[in-house]
Amino acid sequence: MKAIQTALLSYGMSGRIFHAPFLEIHPGFELVGSYERSQKNIQKAYPGTHSYDSLDEVIQDADIELVIVNTPIPTHFEYASKALKAGKHVVVEKAFTNSTAEALELQQIASEVGKHIFVYQNRRWDSDFLTVKKVYTSGQLGELVEAEFHFDRFNGIKSPKMHKEVPGPGAGIIFDLGPHIIDQALHLFGKPTHVFADLRKTRPGTEVEDLFEILLYYPEMRVRLKAGYYFKAPIPAFQLHGKLGSFIKTRSDRQEIDLDAGLKPQGKEWGLDSPSDYGLIHVDGSNPDRVVSEKGDFMAFYENVYQSLRGDATPSVSVQDGINSMRVIDAAMESSQEKKVIAY
Repeated sequence: MKAIQTALLSYGMSGRIFHAPFLEIHPGFELVGSYERSQKNIQKAYPGTHSYDSLDEVIQDADIELVIVNTPIPTHFEYASKALKAGKHVVVEKAFTNSTAEALELQQIASEVGKHIFVYQNRRWDSDFLTVKKVYTSGQLGELVEAEFHFDRFNGIKSPKMHKEVPGPGAGIIFDLGPHIIDQALHLFGKPTHVFADLRKTRPGTEVEDLFEILLYYPEMRVRLKAGYYFKAPIPAFQLHGKLGSFIKTRSDRQEIDLDAGLKPQGKEWGLDSPSDYGLIHVDGSNPDRVVSEKGDFMAFYENVYQSLRGDATPSVSVQDGINSMRVIDAAMESSQEKKVIAY
């Protein structure tokens, strides 16, 4: 079966780490090249690929079937819509769009042209989150009362990527780190009934919010989501508290670190967690037990893309999932501004 001819729209950090290595290794894809505005690097890393000088050059290439929209968030809607209208399937990085309205419009365009949108949420295949999912679905904790997910860092320096630091569409931590844990929460627990949020600015000279706390309300439980840049002491990134016990787990997936070091996403050791980072489960007053972590597997995202385009699978992270996450972000921003709970 013919490989899916695929082009990136950027060969920066995300292209180099999160996309190109998987497109190279998966036999169902062929990495054709990337749109590169200034630095021309993809051909050095992947001889035989092409460096495109413009978006139009990419989408006018009749051989390209799939376009990876891994550019700054403010461009996602424009670039994805152009690619769809040119007859391409698209993978769109997080945050999916700048707003729910844009996400809904992309869904409409994809429906009209008969093409797929895949929302890139690779953190569903982190070893730590897969372990949380395993414990939750096992029912060992009983009915959940509260869950808490963090994506914490310690770095008070402003990003050199100005699109992340200049106020405007897609800027701020809720668009950068927020989509990871928002998607994870929605994937496990479904859509909430209401949203409450507090967004703040904490770094010297920052013009955009860099700390958030979001509460997702469900009929019988609530979910707390938090991210910021001043968390020096490591704390559990995942906490599940149920009527029979609790589970806590650090954020420890190594895939991004290993990819950044140039390792290929393959082999028996890929995605394995260190035993020292295994989570702890406390049930019915017994001594806490270590839970062996699941194997991280970012490749599962691209395997699903392949099976959706060449087989009969449906997208693991659908356009509707992207819309649902954008609704939480929109509600959180409104909640923080108005200081009130927002109906989802």
